[in-house]
Amino acid sequence: MTTAITPEPTARPARPAAALPRRLAALVYDALLLLGLLMIATAAFLPLTGGEAVTWERSPVLEIVYRASLAAVIVVFYGVSWTRQGRTLGMASWRLRVERLDGSRLTWRDTVVRLAAAVVSWLPAGLGWAWCLFDRERRTWHDMLSRTRVVVVPKKPRG
Repeated sequence: MTTAITPEPTARPARPAAALPRRLAALVYDALLLLGLLMIATAAFLPLTGGEAVTWERSPVLEIVYRASLAAVIVVFYGVSWTRQGRTLGMASWRLRVERLDGSRLTWRDTVVRLAAAVVSWLPAGLGWAWCLFDRERRTWHDMLSRTRVVVVPKKPRG
């Protein structure tokens, strides 16, 4: 009696971790896109204030709604990109992908945790971002806190 040998599932080769300059370049691209979206969201509030800035003195409730809407725009911008494709347009331009440690796409929960952790990375003068210069696996604080990583995607072959 012979038994069939089942081959082990082939593991995807580990992608190289993204270096800080490439990550920051993608961040600048995304910041420009996000700035445009935030400007559109802000413009939607101008008819409610007669074209004036939304301020706490004029309307505290409107100020809270305004800030919450800006936060929602940021979460949706990253969440849609990361949960569907694993990358934003800026990340795609620099051939980067954010993924969970097991290589899968982020969930909405992962997105929120990663964004909150990114704020923590920026607070002490960007030390959380600079951490990847010293980490063997090129992880930032928000990579570690959210159990994610940013990797370089190989070029697609031509033809």
